[in-house]
Amino acid sequence: MEFTLNLPEWAMRENEALPPSMPTLEERMAAVIRFSQLNFEEGTGGPFAAGLFERDSGVPVLIGVNRVMPLNCSSAHAEVTTITLAQQKLGTWDLGGPGLPPYQLVVNWRTCVMCYGAVIWSGIRSLVIAGSGPELESITGFDEGPAHPQWKEELERRGIDVIDNLLNDEAVAVFHAFAASGSHVYNARQGDEG
Repeated sequence: MEFTLNLPEWAMRENEALPPSMPTLEERMAAVIRFSQLNFEEGTGGPFAAGLFERDSGVPVLIGVNRVMPLNCSSAHAEVTTITLAQQKLGTWDLGGPGLPPYQLVVNWRTCVMCYGAVIWSGIRSLVIAGSGPELESITGFDEGPAHPQWKEELERRGIDVIDNLLNDEAVAVFHAFAASGSHVYNARQGDEG
């Protein structure tokens, strides 16, 4: 048995074309949002992307995308894919380990409950999100799970700074485009209780 996470060909090409540094948070988020739109337009996953960057220099490590349906893997969300592939690329399971720069994860919306845990255990020191309100679920129909009531405070208590509401309108526009595309919303059991 073997388990593999990978990026689609277009995402590998786009990663190779990234600039050597993206100094502003807006540049980082704009790139992540672009990946999120390309992912569903290319038919390679849901409208989600996440990028790992060196927090202070803006050097991109990797921008990954959601791969749930293509890989038949419910845990292949953008954050898990990005964190896992970045750890493999950097040769470490702990992105907050000794001698490493502080890493920042940039995501096109608040993490779901599963990815929230992945963020905590990854070792990153900063999380930047486009928004955290109900828009994603109400526009697309995705079920992100029950967020911890003090999710921001819990991350900050663990040494992870949170920046919310960056390029919110741009991220929401992608969710509207996804909804209009008629693409499949892959909630397990489609929300049924049974």
